Amino acid sequence: MTLTTFALVRHGQTDWNAQRRLQGSTDIPLNDVGRGQARDAVATLSGYEWDAIVSSPLSRAAETAHLIAGGLGRSVARHVPELTERSFGPAEGMQAGPELEALRIPGGFRGAESEDEAASRGLAALEGLAREFRGGRVLVIAHGTLLRVSLSRAIGQALKSIDNAALNLAHHHAENGWELKYYNGEHLNGERLAIPAQG
Repeated sequence: MTLTTFALVRHGQTDWNAQRRLQGSTDIPLNDVGRGQARDAVATLSGYEWDAIVSSPLSRAAETAHLIAGGLGRSVARHVPELTERSFGPAEGMQAGPELEALRIPGGFRGAESEDEAASRGLAALEGLAREFRGGRVLVIAHGTLLRVSLSRAIGQALKSIDNAALNLAHHHAENGWELKYYNGEHLNGERLAIPAQG
């Protein structure tokens, strides 16, 4: 059975994250806390050989990827447009309150990308990487909502929100699909982190 391992990491904190504003596809940069989170993530990811490091093209993910890759002595292979965060349309930049609620519709917000659309796009990107790096290890830096809805679709289970710079570890089995092992920095079965050997 061919096993491809994915480390899926949400970008570090931005000012909009700290202010609890909907960020979506708006290109908000990392703040200093986020840069520190990216550097801290290196310790969890070091000690393993990564066949590729890829990220969303949005600057908060791209900088997180650059900082992590630098800490691992690697470089970012490329930016994948399909890994851009879900678009929240006119709701972007808003905080919780009446103005935001006025835009809410079942499954999201008026003028926004639907959760199903984002999940289809994100999962297709991950499955494309699984085919390209079949049997290897891929480190992906992207966005909380995109990763959450994509992984939820992959395993058929609703997942909670993802923390900034938290590790999520998933295996893609060429024959049997996806298996999520580590989510939001915690193993789903309480076991210690173990990234399989290649070969």
